[in-house]
Amino acid sequence: GDMAETMHMVVDGQHYDRLCCFDYGNAETDSIDHGRGTMEAVYWGIRGMDPGPRVQADLENGMWPGQSKNTTSNVEIHAEFVTAMLKGKAGQFAIKGGDAQTRHLKTMFEGPRPGGYHTMKKQGAIILGTGGDNSNWGVGTWFEGAIVSGYSSDEVDNEIQASIADARYSRDLLLMV
Repeated sequence: GDMAETMHMVVDGQHYDRLCCFDYGNAETDSIDHGRGTMEAVYWGIRGMDPGPRVQADLENGMWPGQSKNTTSNVEIHAEFVTAMLKGKAGQFAIKGGDAQTRHLKTMFEGPRPGGYHTMKKQGAIILGTGGDNSNWGVGTWFEGAIVSGYSSDEVDNEIQASIADARYSRDLLLMV
């Protein structure tokens, strides 16, 4: 339905492509595209936004950097590890992103949903690394994430980012695992 939710993921900031879709989030319960607003997933990559990469919202039948495809506040992120966050509630959504090795999380967009997406019809399946229609052309490396009920406050978002930074992601530690 249209219930509020917040999701974040930590990804390899140097592993992405232009294809659809390296997503994490809420999607259709089958591999059929059920139309606009049937998913709400955070995306990492370049799809539709040159240059990039960027954090975007995949709302089904549209990859959105903000309310429009030309949202200038959604800037590219160049970092070894990236935190990508998407929050949604009735009529509104927010996209945040940042270097997962720092405590700074930038609001890329917060405001009204794009036209045709004001009332969401999310179905509740959880996807990772694919699109809602099971498209599997996206490329990426996912390290951690969470999806929770409710539209988190900026304070909670900052606490999540601080916790991620405190994990001290590094290539050296990953090679030791």
